[in-house]
Amino acid sequence: MKKLNVSILQFPGTNCEYDTVYAFRRLGHETTLVWHKEESLPKQSDLVVVPGGFSYGDYLRAGSIARFSPVMKAVQAYAAEGGKVLGICNGFQILTEAHLLPGALKRNQNLHFISRIQHLKVVDTDNAFLNLCRRDEVLNIPIAHADGNYFVDDETLDDMERNGQILLRYCDKEGNPMVVNGSLRQIAGICNRDKNVFGLMPHPERAMESILGSEDGARMLEGFANA
Repeated sequence: MKKLNVSILQFPGTNCEYDTVYAFRRLGHETTLVWHKEESLPKQSDLVVVPGGFSYGDYLRAGSIARFSPVMKAVQAYAAEGGKVLGICNGFQILTEAHLLPGALKRNQNLHFISRIQHLKVVDTDNAFLNLCRRDEVLNIPIAHADGNYFVDDETLDDMERNGQILLRYCDKEGNPMVVNGSLRQIAGICNRDKNVFGLMPHPERAMESILGSEDGARMLEGFANA
């Protein structure tokens, strides 16, 4: 597999950037932290990651302020040229606010912050992110969010299903659908129509070692090097 240059964004309130750096370095890739006030990305970026946390304290709405940070213009231009972008948790929220991914993330249905290891069912592997996973495989990945309730209009959602844009669903250990936060059709992760922008609420960067409970995140992230 090829060695990647991974650019990882950093906003005020981001708290998973160093976990993300650790995860990609563990896989043998180069990483660069990019402060949100930068107006450009490193020239050799193979992947841009928008990590989890509470950018700007999630004021107004999760991801809604970070979406206007200078670096996001560079991310939008990068994605428009086919560059690969991954948003994890708050990063997923930011990508929907920036209209790089369809839909929105609302407050969890039970109004509580959810933090636990969660089973996920792989829905589609025909993409640069999950190509090392198997369709219908059940993964074990941590979740930690208060605003993970995915919503989009019915017409767009049906279109996403047809286009293979639904990547992951919440499930139980047998792979049966499971309501976790109220997300439509138990959606935990999606991509855009062109399959170069990806977003998920679970944290693969926290599932890199068996001693922490799971190594499933390693195969997810390593997919980008296999694409």
